[in-house]
Amino acid sequence: MDFEAIVGARRSTRGYLDKPVTKELMAEVIDLAQRAPSSMNTQPWNFHVLTGPPLEEVRTGNTERMLAGAAIDREIKMADHGYQGIHRERQIGIAVQLFEAMGIERDDKTRRQDWVMRGFRQFDAPVSVVVTLDKELADDTIAHFDCGAATYGLVLAATSKGLGCVINGQGIMQSSVVREHGNIPEDEVIMTCVAMGWPDPDFVANDVVSRRAANEDIASYVGFED
Repeated sequence: MDFEAIVGARRSTRGYLDKPVTKELMAEVIDLAQRAPSSMNTQPWNFHVLTGPPLEEVRTGNTERMLAGAAIDREIKMADHGYQGIHRERQIGIAVQLFEAMGIERDDKTRRQDWVMRGFRQFDAPVSVVVTLDKELADDTIAHFDCGAATYGLVLAATSKGLGCVINGQGIMQSSVVREHGNIPEDEVIMTCVAMGWPDPDFVANDVVSRRAANEDIASYVGFED
């Protein structure tokens, strides 16, 4: 696929086949992802690729702690007030699209709860890539930007290999669990994780395409002739 085709094909995949992904294929994906640009070539990111029993331990730990009402245990800062305004509208919009695709009614608390818990289970994907940042750059906004670029590179690389993936902030809401079972070094900050595997063609939410703002709403063009 050419670049435009890869970008257009990318989806947030939330349903996976029970089929392993090889270490060799994941190494190819990581090799592509790390070609992402970074400020002065600092490359502040790290990728920890989990599968098998360690990933199952993360799933179990995340699920048990969240069901028990444990406090959120992230290593990155989040806005105290949550999303508001247009950002909240977009958040609600994609939730509505997904629930409609899955046939989950607004008052169906059981299925809504199960949907939420899927995120804590890494969407039952066979692989989870934990993206970390070198701790010495934890307060450097440019390094955060670089890490985001690498993560986008990661999902595009996965897409180019036929894999599905979803950037999954829920998967690190109990970061101490991820750190323990993923053997994350203490000199790294856990930023996010990416669930990854072979898309399940029968999982209808995988076909959902999130809506995007119009070009004129997010871009300005200065100095061009009409």
